[in-house]
Amino acid sequence: MPADDEERPDRRYPANRSWRRVENRPVIVFVTVCTKDRRPILATQAVHDLLRAAWREADAWVVGRYVILPDHVHLFASPNGIEAPSVRTWVRFWKSWSTKHWPESESERASRPLWQRDLWDRQLRRGESYTAKWDYVRSNP
Repeated sequence: MPADDEERPDRRYPANRSWRRVENRPVIVFVTVCTKDRRPILATQAVHDLLRAAWREADAWVVGRYVILPDHVHLFASPNGIEAPSVRTWVRFWKSWSTKHWPESESERASRPLWQRDLWDRQLRRGESYTAKWDYVRSNP
């Protein structure tokens, strides 16, 4: 039997899978997005308001519960219709929108890009998975 290291591919970036519907269950995807170089730039009320506005603009997916930490965001999202784009496309849109509207001073403008290139996502497949992920997110700060 191969060792654990041999079973998992060595990835520099996460493998973003496309979400899929299972019977009549809702699609819920757990997403983590980090700032570039894990810079602690998210823990302000202005950024919180900005991210909520970005998610309203990027309405192809609906954000449910979320936690914004200084250098990353955890959120649960569901597609807002059958024709919703991929999670990757949706996140790319709201990261771009938030970058364009970022509350910053002139000195901060040089510290672009704001966001890490990729994201981590995982489709939740059953209720226990949601509970476990939410417990993880709540205890993460």
